[in-house]
Amino acid sequence: MERSKNDLWVGLFVLIGAAAVLFLALQSANLLSLSFQPTYKVTAKFDNIGGLKPRAAVKSAGVVVGRVESIGFDDKSYQARVTLALDNSYRFPKDSSLKILTSGLLGEQYIGVEAGADDKVLAAGDTITTTQSAVVLENLIGQFLYNKAAEGKK
Repeated sequence: MERSKNDLWVGLFVLIGAAAVLFLALQSANLLSLSFQPTYKVTAKFDNIGGLKPRAAVKSAGVVVGRVESIGFDDKSYQARVTLALDNSYRFPKDSSLKILTSGLLGEQYIGVEAGADDKVLAAGDTITTTQSAVVLENLIGQFLYNKAAEGKK
């Protein structure tokens, strides 16, 4: 009887440990967020989003103010359409701008918000028009090589 009681406690401990490891793995991969803050959704269009993914952070001054909710393609303007879910506690002016940035040299991409100076603030359903696309490393290397080749011909 004592052995089965110990087996039950060990099994329970193993299940709790496995659940904790699963939670940490999902949390570190940005596949799970336990934010229950109310949000409002805004959209933005980018020419190139690089490696931006859904659930990526939206930051302003280094503080996470929301998450990328979805990414789609607008076949009328031929641009990427990004929907952002911003926390209700953070309000930005309507003339704010967005940039796709990289954390570290080769880290994950996120969206940076630079606040504008307008008196009116963004509301649910608004579209942010001032955007800056991601810097793609392959394009930079290609431009560098093209410029070096052009200098060599002179």
